[in-house]
Amino acid sequence: MTAEILKDAESRMNKAMDALHHNLGSVRTGRATPALLDRINVDYYGTSTPLNQLAGISAPEPRLLVIQPWDRGSIGPIEKAIQTSDLGLTPNNDGQLIRISIPALTEERRKQLVKVVHQTVEESKVAVRNIRRDAVSQLRKKLTDKEISEDDERRAVEEVDALARKYVERAEEIGKSKEQEVLEV
Repeated sequence: MTAEILKDAESRMNKAMDALHHNLGSVRTGRATPALLDRINVDYYGTSTPLNQLAGISAPEPRLLVIQPWDRGSIGPIEKAIQTSDLGLTPNNDGQLIRISIPALTEERRKQLVKVVHQTVEESKVAVRNIRRDAVSQLRKKLTDKEISEDDERRAVEEVDALARKYVERAEEIGKSKEQEVLEV
């Protein structure tokens, strides 16, 4: 009984860490990575389509992204979507490819990005704590329904707490490494 609850909690906490990785991947550092453009949606023939479904994105140099649309007619909408995004990037269009040079970050922008990283990490820690709270309430319900003993409930709650601590620490480690990456000149 308790093993199922623990397994579900760990699975959900793993998903929270995956979401944290994904969200931090789109935080811009001084280097060019195709993940920077993951959040960009392009208005393609009236439909909001993710950029990575319309074009191949590569980073041939540390400060350059190259977007090669599969349909040349989509170059204009892709360029417009990048310009209107909150990334602050300027695309250069040569008719076949879109090149985006990634400028070096200013100290002020680095500090703003560090705040974004901290906020994202804190959101994932809150998610882990919410998963912990759900698992503990499920265990308490099993105890009140007399499905498990008090000792089993106490042991399972301790395991859930340990699991939550492990994932919160992992989120902090991920955040610290991303912070170092952002502050790297």
